[in-house]
Amino acid sequence: MPTILVIDDNPTVATALEVLFSLHDLHTLSAQSPEAGLALLERRPVDLVVQDMNFTGDTTSGDEGQALFLAIRARHPDLPVILLTAWTHLASAVDLVKAGAADYLGKPWNDDKLMATIGNLLELGANRRELKRRRGREAQRNSALRERFDLRGMVFADPATERAVALACQVARADVPVLITGPNGSGKECIAEIIQANSAVRDGPFVTLDCGAIPADLIEAELFGADAGAYTGAGKSREGKFEAADGGTLFLDEIANLPMAGQVKLLRVLETGRFARLGSNRERQVHVRVISATNADLPAKIREGAFREDLYYRINLIELNLPALAERPDDILPLAEHFLAMNTSPSDGRKQLTADAREALRKHGWPGNVRELKNVIQRVALLARGERIDVDDLGLPSPHGSAEHEPDREQIEQAMKKSHGVVAQAAAMLGLSRQSLYRRMERLGIERQ
Repeated sequence: MPTILVIDDNPTVATALEVLFSLHDLHTLSAQSPEAGLALLERRPVDLVVQDMNFTGDTTSGDEGQALFLAIRARHPDLPVILLTAWTHLASAVDLVKAGAADYLGKPWNDDKLMATIGNLLELGANRRELKRRRGREAQRNSALRERFDLRGMVFADPATERAVALACQVARADVPVLITGPNGSGKECIAEIIQANSAVRDGPFVTLDCGAIPADLIEAELFGADAGAYTGAGKSREGKFEAADGGTLFLDEIANLPMAGQVKLLRVLETGRFARLGSNRERQVHVRVISATNADLPAKIREGAFREDLYYRINLIELNLPALAERPDDILPLAEHFLAMNTSPSDGRKQLTADAREALRKHGWPGNVRELKNVIQRVALLARGERIDVDDLGLPSPHGSAEHEPDREQIEQAMKKSHGVVAQAAAMLGLSRQSLYRRMERLGIERQ
């Protein structure tokens, strides 16, 4: 049975609330002073607090209630608190919501509205506790991975990324080809580096080749090297990527762009470890771990005749998919904080993202993935004048249109009506946080009913 603590100097209020809560299977504790309420919180587990804002006769400033709320928030940052008050000035309520209050209701309260608010907050609290437990388990797995394997400093917190990293570590010791799939900018090269760092050839070279950045007539020379005079402009002999990677790892990025002639020769090297430079008849033997990556649909390429099926199965003994950043939302803020720290110096001050900026980062679609996020943070670290980085500093587009994120007066009033005045529910309907909705109401001069 959930427990609610009522802190109010009026015993009648506490009794009325206790009767109301008992009808909804809620247990009630009561205290008549801030000191007694704080002491109870230290002794008993509580799921929610309903507190008054004034405890001294003829006092209407709300200062006592604000002090009590801030004390509760300091000691129990996740505990939902509902403020009961005879004054309902919106600006003051916004200040308290910014500080973390769950909601506020005026006296005399509406029973249905109060119970709807409490029900919503208790459910939210239960979800948060479960989320906290889940994230605790995820953090333990993350920590265990970092203790056991060399993750090359990769920053992540999302379970989807953790699964990809764990699989990379699992297959690293096996001397088999790995294909990493995922959109551009998602961090495929980071995964390849983790595989190399935990492999049997971790002390060998790590050589990369972007198959999409080399002209088709030069790709074979890049891969296998060329003797002097092998092609126009080849004035002297040069080694290719396979020779450079001997005893280590060769990372072939955008392998779907490899021309057909290069695919044929690559298949032979993967099967035998032998190749010849362009213009040479002498075969060379190498031992190279090959990791490939692509953002393309290789089976579709095979059907189109643009990629060899036998090569696909040769490089795809293990396939490892790295999702888009938008599908790994728990990675966004840790990465943003990491990039911000990388791009600020002590002389710049400690630049911090505001709550609104953090929310905007999480909501953005990130079509450019981690690369786009890095560029955004690099830009804002350079251009933001103050230490607080807000939404406007980020310069993010609003892909869904302003109406969704900036509801007008009519939309807000309709949402408040449908939610019977429960701000948390109205905010959810509008796709906003409670704090954002309160600020929007304040700007539009909308008073709560």
